[in-house]
Amino acid sequence: MSEHSHPTPGLYLLILIALVVGTCLTWGIAFKDLGAWNPVVALTIAVVKAVLVVLFFMHVHYSSKLTKLTISAGVFWL
Repeated sequence: MSEHSHPTPGLYLLILIALVVGTCLTWGIAFKDLGAWNPVVALTIAVVKAVLVVLFFMHVHYSSKLTKLTISAGVFWL
């Protein structure tokens, strides 16, 4: 078996902080009138948060190229 590198607890903490900040931004932007840009900004924040979760909490960042290709194919298909 090959050795897998795992993120440090400090990295998990940074990702958690980024997710909390993203959630607060989403909540805050809901009260702003940006016209047609409201859904664009909200979806951009949501995509960034989803990418962070998939890459680090689901360990895709540390996976093989085949796993990354499979995830990319699924996102492309979606």
